[in-house]
Amino acid sequence: MSKNGVAILGAFVVDLAFRADKLPAIGETIAGSGFAMGPGGKGSNQAVAAARAGAGVTFISRIGSDTFGEVGLKIWKAEGVLPRVTQTAAAPTGAAFIYVHETRGDNAIIVVPGAAADLRPADVEAAADAIRESRVFVTQLEQPLDAARRGQHHGVQSSAGDAVRRCLVRTQRLSRAQ
Repeated sequence: MSKNGVAILGAFVVDLAFRADKLPAIGETIAGSGFAMGPGGKGSNQAVAAARAGAGVTFISRIGSDTFGEVGLKIWKAEGVLPRVTQTAAAPTGAAFIYVHETRGDNAIIVVPGAAADLRPADVEAAADAIRESRVFVTQLEQPLDAARRGQHHGVQSSAGDAVRRCLVRTQRLSRAQ
């Protein structure tokens, strides 16, 4: 069987970026100079980039049954990404507050992963066929470690950053030592 494409396990969040000359102090309200809303989450961004590069892409995640979740579904459809996502009413889709200094470009970010924080090995198993049929499985540390680890058990070349690999190896060693 010929393996094609890439399966990516990760998070989708909606980025809410605000430009201003400073962060407000507690209790202070300031006027900003710009605002943008767009797709975010390392895994989702990787899925879109891979699809734009011509790969067949399956994206595995959890999103809320809400307006931000609909944003993700529309983006993936427009970009040719096949979503294998669980939608849930139990948690919202993730969001990120991004402050960007208006002249220096420095930033400060708060991320709430929302439903993606509840990714479980069972979610990964529900997409096991897509992982097995892929040439590469990609993950990051945006989701719980047990879900990331589960995705690497399907006989597919895994592409995870060095930090992810070190964390997985360290966790496996600790598990065996217990």
